[in-house]
This record gives sequence, C-alpha cells and structure tokens, in this order.
Amino acid sequence: MVRNPLTPEQLEAGRRLGQRLRAARGDRPLVEIALTAGISPETLRKIETGRLPTPAFGTIACLSEALDLPVQDLADAWTAALRLRSAS
Repeated sequence: MVRNPLTPEQLEAGRRLGQRLRAARGDRPLVEIALTAGISPETLRKIETGRLPTPAFGTIACLSEALDLPVQDLADAWTAALRLRSAS
C-alpha cells in the first residue's frame, strides 16, 4: 500500500500534538511516561518533536492514560491545526 505524503496541515497538527504531550508530561521523565504507555522512549521523543506526526490511535490512548489527560485534549490539539487552515 502506498501512503500519500502528509499535508503541511497534518505536519503542523503533529507538531501541536507533540507540544501538548510535552506540556502534559512536564518535569516527569520521558522514559517513565513512555514505558507506562507501553511505547519506546524514542517513539515518544519522535511524537513530542513532531517527527512522528500521525501516531496510532492506540498509542495516543495509552499516552492519554499515562499522562492522566483526556484523549479529547489530544484530539483537539491535533485537529486545531486543521481547523485553523480551513478557516482561512
């Protein structure tokens, strides 16, 4: 299966998601949150830096639980960039 390249809006959405996750993690160690969520620290690092802009839903659900953050907050962070683009 060939995957279409991500749009600039989707890349920006991934950056926003990463920023939201990083803010929610605060001073807690990245390794601790990653392992609690059942993902590798490198995967969490990639999500937080926007290098993995479209993580799987299961990954987001596990991070939501590990950070005690409603999954809707993470969905809102991702879709905010798309809403901003469609409003222009």
